Amino acid sequence: MAMLNNSDTTTPPQIIQIPPQAPQQRLPFTVPIKAQVSSFPNTTTVAGQTARRVFKILFYLHLFLVAALVTLLTIYGLVSDSHTHHFHPKKWYPQLLASAACAGIVGFTWQWITARHSTRVVRLVFWLSPLLICAMGIMFVCIGTAVSLAVGVIALVCALVQSLYFCWVNPRFEYATRILSVSIAFPPNRTQGLTLYSILIGTLYCCFLVAGIGGGRAIENRTKLAAFFIFLILLSLGWTMQFLKNAMYVTISRVKYMNFAGGVDMDTRVAFCDTIKHLTGSVSMGSILVPVIVLFRGFARTTSLVGGDTDEFMFSCVSCYMGVASFLVVRGNRWGFVHVGVYNKGFVQASTDTWEMFIRVGLEQLIDLDLTGAFCFLSGVGTGAICSLVSGIWSIVMHKSYATEVSIYAFLIGYFICRLAIAWVQACVSAYYVAYAENPQSTQFDSTIPVRLEQLNRSQALQIFRGNNLS
Repeated sequence: MAMLNNSDTTTPPQIIQIPPQAPQQRLPFTVPIKAQVSSFPNTTTVAGQTARRVFKILFYLHLFLVAALVTLLTIYGLVSDSHTHHFHPKKWYPQLLASAACAGIVGFTWQWITARHSTRVVRLVFWLSPLLICAMGIMFVCIGTAVSLAVGVIALVCALVQSLYFCWVNPRFEYATRILSVSIAFPPNRTQGLTLYSILIGTLYCCFLVAGIGGGRAIENRTKLAAFFIFLILLSLGWTMQFLKNAMYVTISRVKYMNFAGGVDMDTRVAFCDTIKHLTGSVSMGSILVPVIVLFRGFARTTSLVGGDTDEFMFSCVSCYMGVASFLVVRGNRWGFVHVGVYNKGFVQASTDTWEMFIRVGLEQLIDLDLTGAFCFLSGVGTGAICSLVSGIWSIVMHKSYATEVSIYAFLIGYFICRLAIAWVQACVSAYYVAYAENPQSTQFDSTIPVRLEQLNRSQALQIFRGNNLS
């Protein structure tokens, strides 16, 4: 629930200020970009440029080292298995390779459904994801080992939490559906092709890492470092898949921003080439910072929700946690990826400028209540559960002792590939918000956001009125 809960807040309600009508103008830090030009202005500070170079080098270096590690583990593991027969590749690899293929198919299909039935998918994923997680939890319980029982209980609790969350955010579905439909109404050219290529790359990379995990599994009786090697491979899986997702995010958000801000249609290929050529450092940095900040913010909000006004030691630092979380969100948030692509900024600088702009025009709470992130997260979780069920049931039939670990790996693969598949959807919504915040009076936008702001204002005014009467 911590990761899903983007609406909890411990601050008292405040009336949202709807920006007054004014002549169209851009904020001082914006720099217009021509539609088809493949170079863009350098607005990054010296420190930002240094950080981008460092993270770019680290990302490519990590890919090289992981490739070498996976290759060695795969070769050594197969050679070792031919002598010891401790590991059974034919009963281990097929399930995970099938889960990777399943993730690619489900992910591409889901983003296709989202593009064509945007008015239904939001409520559908909030309803379907808990059921899939519940089914996965039951499967883990049926495996019967201590680890699988623990994982199964966690999955069942998560399914219950998601169901409660579905009921809690039900009033926000109408707006979430509307903003999603408006944002993705006209996808950038070649979006489907770029998404397909990204899924294929992600699937092949997952299959490559699966070979390394299998090699580590094969030598675990020979060295105590096998578990450490597998952990490193999983970290590489997370960072690389986040990088691929955010590269798609930056590319599509740049193209959509150009369309929302000035009605310009930019070539998606040009934007993608710019992302890979110029923005690898910022994207790789954000791919580390955003997940960490989201987890910490979720922990802080959960602690605040559970602790309330108690004076127990465990909850005595709630305000401190929330303060740190707020500080981190300003300097590292997914909305900053829009300015990374549009203005060639460093990730921290882009995040700060974007969040300050939201505060300046009164969109901070609206952004905080947005369900797009929860929709994408639950889509990934649901796909991961499907892949876990496919691999887990197969393993139970073929070799039950492998079922738990194979199911967990399959869940991770399914989650990351689905998030990669629907990255363009989240990018379109982010571009809509950022472009609107820079110029709320633009004729490119309809009344979706202003009407929602008025609804929030009336709701908060009613809460204040009731609170005053009760006091």
